[in-house]
Amino acid sequence: MTEKTFVMHDEGGSIAEKVLRRIRFDIITNTLKPGDRLRLERLREIYGASVSTLREILNRLVAESFVVAEGNRGFGVAQISQADLRDVCEMRLLLECHALRRSIAVGSLEWEAHVVSCHHKLHSVESQLIGGDEALVMKWVQYDWDFHHATVMACDMPALNATHSNIFDRYMRYHLHVLDFRGRPAAEEHARLRDLVVGRDAEASVALLTSHVTAGMEHIISSGKIPA
Repeated sequence: MTEKTFVMHDEGGSIAEKVLRRIRFDIITNTLKPGDRLRLERLREIYGASVSTLREILNRLVAESFVVAEGNRGFGVAQISQADLRDVCEMRLLLECHALRRSIAVGSLEWEAHVVSCHHKLHSVESQLIGGDEALVMKWVQYDWDFHHATVMACDMPALNATHSNIFDRYMRYHLHVLDFRGRPAAEEHARLRDLVVGRDAEASVALLTSHVTAGMEHIISSGKIPA
């Protein structure tokens, strides 16, 4: 599995690809907020790309549902809503459960080791959060993303992987909008999921993943920060 888009770092590529990653990252992390107008001249000043390149990038982000085209008004950051979150969550589970089954079926010993390694970092941050260090929430979101990506990265279906990466990033946008840790239950579920995945128990892994993601979605909605 090669698709991995949440972390924003210089992965090379053309100027357009780099700017695309930067704008997507800024939307996911709420630097560009829901409903913000995306004025091409202002974006040119911020991201250093030509207006024609930016227009192409924004059209790609429209296709990914991070941006909306507003006719003669140009472009804007897509709004968020509880209905959209539920839709994204359902699609994430549809794709991720399939990718998880495939990873468990074909994953190597190195894949297992990577799952364990990613969980180790996640567990360390979760332990500190449970202890009261709320300053680590952003790092927890990143490590949570890394761990869940690790569990499915052995999936050898490129089209599924690309679609899943987009949906996962849309889900992470909601996570980062609320930026709140669900606490000990989430940490215990992650540890159990690690054991089930490494133990190659596909059905139990999928069942736990489903309840885990659903509980996370309900926690985000219960924050009161997502409009109906």
